[in-house]
Amino acid sequence: MLKSPIKIAVTGSAGQIAYNLLFRIACGELFGPDQPVALHLLELPPMQPALEGMKMELDDCAFPLLNSVLVTDQAEKAFKDVDYAILVGATPRGPGMERSDLLQANGKIFIEQGKALNEVAKETAKVIVVGNPCNTNCLIAMAHAPRLPKSNFSAMMRLDMNRAIYQLANKAKVGVNDITKMTIWGNHSTTQVPDFFHAEIKGSPADQVITDKNWLENDFLTKVQKRGAEIIAARGKSSAGSAANALIDAIKDQINITKAGTWYSSAIHSSKNSYGIDDNLVFSFPCVTKTPGKSEIVSGLHLNEFLEYRIRQTEKELKEERDLVRQLI
Repeated sequence: MLKSPIKIAVTGSAGQIAYNLLFRIACGELFGPDQPVALHLLELPPMQPALEGMKMELDDCAFPLLNSVLVTDQAEKAFKDVDYAILVGATPRGPGMERSDLLQANGKIFIEQGKALNEVAKETAKVIVVGNPCNTNCLIAMAHAPRLPKSNFSAMMRLDMNRAIYQLANKAKVGVNDITKMTIWGNHSTTQVPDFFHAEIKGSPADQVITDKNWLENDFLTKVQKRGAEIIAARGKSSAGSAANALIDAIKDQINITKAGTWYSSAIHSSKNSYGIDDNLVFSFPCVTKTPGKSEIVSGLHLNEFLEYRIRQTEKELKEERDLVRQLI
């Protein structure tokens, strides 16, 4: 007997990330071969014809596990009784737009979506924010959905983690599965801190396997921090396939028990005593899942001077972003 469908809302559903994501969810790749899903697709009114086309394609795949597809331009309908809300849609940064302008523009979107989640989503609903600046957008949505526990919210850092894993594996000439304990600290921006000190390659410290200190401290960090801009320069569009893939990974990280001896990176609500990070930020930490659906911060890692300085810089940026949207949270 099939299980009851998991209801998943996806915003920005006519966009490129969603186009790379929805078919993978509908075929059972995310939740398994015996778990039906119901998709709630949210888009702006002008994008409804394209969204209808997306529904047609999903229908034409005849996925056995796809229970239903709802298309709408109303957040209250999209988020009604959902188990997951994947917030992909956001205002892109336009010509001459400062980061503060982008935060203010997106603030209105995530206030509305936070309020809708608060009104109609299940109290247990998991909310994953992808639309940039994702950490602070997540903080805004969280502030307007007080009925949902703060621990239910996260911003996606798995793409940055995957990028870092590839760079280390490529440099060490090993497989990506040989890289473990890869942490991205902080913000999804160029201030993020890819942590090669705690990463391991085939069980050995990464900085003992890769002995090129200059590459680790400079090239590696820069490559990961600026990978998104590099992709835009190469293909003229932002990351879509890799972002959708990272979303699948990020949700699996949350729902599956973490393998012993490793962890993943996720931006979650900071609390006191979390490596001294200021309270009430959405900050990326090393995390493990011991209970399905609950991310816990890995404790007790030593932060050397190199890490400490850079972590404080990314924390500073997130505090500045929070100050810019203070009236919204």
